[in-house]
Amino acid sequence: MAVNWSERGYHAQRWAARGALAAAALAVAAPLAYGGVRGLVLLVCGVVGLALSAAAVWWTLTRRGPVRWVSALIAVCVPAGLLALFAVTLFWGLLMSLAFWGLAVWSGRLALRGTGSGQAVRERRLPPPRKPVLIMNPRSGGGKVGRFRLREKAERLGARVVLLEPGKQHDVTELARAAVADGADLLGAAGGDGTQALVAAVAAEHDIPFLVISAGTRNHFALDLGLDRTDPATCLDALTDGVELRVDLGFAGDQPFVNNASFGAYAAIVQSPAYRDDKIGTSLEMLPELLTGQQGPRLVVRAGDTTLTAPQAVLVSNNPYRTGDPFGLGRRERLDSGVLGVVGVKLEGAISAAALLLNPEPSGLTILTAPEVVIEADREEIEAGVDGEAMVLPAPVHCRIAPGALRVRVPRKRPGVTSAQPRLDWRRLRKLAATVGRTAAPSRLHRPHAAPQDTGAGPGGRNESAGSSSAHQ
Repeated sequence: MAVNWSERGYHAQRWAARGALAAAALAVAAPLAYGGVRGLVLLVCGVVGLALSAAAVWWTLTRRGPVRWVSALIAVCVPAGLLALFAVTLFWGLLMSLAFWGLAVWSGRLALRGTGSGQAVRERRLPPPRKPVLIMNPRSGGGKVGRFRLREKAERLGARVVLLEPGKQHDVTELARAAVADGADLLGAAGGDGTQALVAAVAAEHDIPFLVISAGTRNHFALDLGLDRTDPATCLDALTDGVELRVDLGFAGDQPFVNNASFGAYAAIVQSPAYRDDKIGTSLEMLPELLTGQQGPRLVVRAGDTTLTAPQAVLVSNNPYRTGDPFGLGRRERLDSGVLGVVGVKLEGAISAAALLLNPEPSGLTILTAPEVVIEADREEIEAGVDGEAMVLPAPVHCRIAPGALRVRVPRKRPGVTSAQPRLDWRRLRKLAATVGRTAAPSRLHRPHAAPQDTGAGPGGRNESAGSSSAHQ
């Protein structure tokens, strides 16, 4: 009897998983085998050095005077010394380790491909807008609006441009609502993520498309949409050759956000008037009291069944960021999952800081997802950074997500859109590699032989409840 294609594909995935695990093991073993006992000693020294460096970073941030500068010197010199020692002693062993690690990553992604990871947002073709209105901030991104002649190109494509005058206070929300009242059937924003969020909220409120123009400094939202951040003028191609995506929109209280809202140490620092001109100096001046709890509010975070008490920093994001995969760190693989991402950091000293770096499941780091997050404090107002904008919000702050609330119009061709790569999940790889026959194949592979009433999801499927931890999946 011939083996069908699905079964052969599953066998290939299983052996790819085994190959990934074997290559990962060889990546660890190669330096040890090359260096022998000396390699083992160096490995122990490396672990101790990393722990010392993490503790030194904590002392640098929480101490003042000579202790801070000595700690900073340790934090820099110890990793540099270890790197030089490893390079001189185990050069070829490290090269072999890197080669095996690359093979492990490639095989792991091959094994996990098609198991439900990295689903793309659905695109919908719609006719071009008849009356688009674009709000542009000429100060954003060091003057990208003028440098890339965004106003001129937009007007040539038939859009009306509302230009924010430098040095004048503007109510961006009211400008967007006035444009809708005047008949706009598309709203767009050229500026930072804070400006994007305000205009996006009005577009979502009136269920009209929203156009993102990556004219800010970082433009994380544009990055996750696959837009070209190096040339914001290409975003305007969506006016004539565009597709529409349905994505989620986050809210911190009444404040919308397309990326994230932060609370705790960072949120307190960005409130300082000196932060914009001296970010490092201001941070070093304020962090000792903030990290040790001498200043700032005492926060309590409630997300689903999880309660986090007195974290130093909390980040609530519109869809979760990838945290367990270094190759996708800081990016969101989806913008339409309908849940908030939550990252909380609570460190109680140098040992906790070292554990954050060395422990695969550090107690000081909380990562989870939830449709709603409540931030409480021991005061009436909470400092927050909402899409990079410094704000003070009434406590408690209720963060929520509006699933599919935002219609985003983007160019049909976007350089940042690639085939979605699955998350490197080593637990799933171990499970896939250990299975015999077809017992752990995804459910779709079982259907030709399953009973009609069998609708259970296979082990390859996802079963995550709101509020459950996703830090190490």
